[in-house]
Amino acid sequence: MDQTHIHLLITHLPIFGSILGGFVLAYGIWTNSNPTKIAAYNVFIISAIGAGIAYLTGEAAEETAENIEGVAKNMIDQHEDFAVFALVSLIVLGVASIVGILMTVRKSSYTRKLAFVILLISLISFGLVARTGYLGGQIRHTELSQDTSILFENSESQDDD
Repeated sequence: MDQTHIHLLITHLPIFGSILGGFVLAYGIWTNSNPTKIAAYNVFIISAIGAGIAYLTGEAAEETAENIEGVAKNMIDQHEDFAVFALVSLIVLGVASIVGILMTVRKSSYTRKLAFVILLISLISFGLVARTGYLGGQIRHTELSQDTSILFENSESQDDD
């Protein structure tokens, strides 16, 4: 398995981790369960590590994709540029989660407030990493960038026959 394969496999971790961790954290806040909050923070830390791995393997994936006929270089560039924002947001989420674990274990009075802040960061991170994944998907999955109105027009014209 080379870096391109690792990139394609690991890129899903930050996407799903940021939103699933957000659900777990929201549940932990709602039930006031510190172990649940800590579990969510651990998911966020793993997601941040996954984002770092995805970013580090991105260059090798770019070199592979550039050699494929029909791949638009501008799509790769858009994906790469947006990935920086996603990476930074997930690093912030991971660091905030480490602080969240420490504050929760120490039973700080700020635990609940910090949990809300981390939940907000996770939602922002999810939006950024989901957009990055969407842009990455457009590199090879041209069906993602098609105009859907054309698809509906084509299916309607076939129904009339």
